[in-house]
Amino acid sequence: MPRQILDETRQHPAIRERIANWHADIVHNVQAAAASNPVLVVGMGQNPFCRRAQRALDAAHQPYQYLEYGSYLSQWRPRGALKMWTGWPTFPMVFVRGVLVGGARELSKLIDSGELKRLLGE
Repeated sequence: MPRQILDETRQHPAIRERIANWHADIVHNVQAAAASNPVLVVGMGQNPFCRRAQRALDAAHQPYQYLEYGSYLSQWRPRGALKMWTGWPTFPMVFVRGVLVGGARELSKLIDSGELKRLLGE
């Protein structure tokens, strides 16, 4: 079942543009990075799960691109736009070949099972 999103017809016309463009620059930046990098980790400072994902990729000798947006007390609104766009509620957000695969836990499972290498065509 797809994630429920408030239908545009249920949004007042005066706010539709604001919703559609909420931190669109950051969303576009992540979209472009996910499309141009085999593995992308989107994180935030001071978050141990973001560091855990990076360490797992380093241990697997898997190159990746890392984008960081603020920390717990900064840039939370732009990170909120990423959460709204992906539907993923936490950081990091890990993309493999442009597909969101989850966070640090999900990434570790992909590495341990060998599925990450399969997804990357190795």
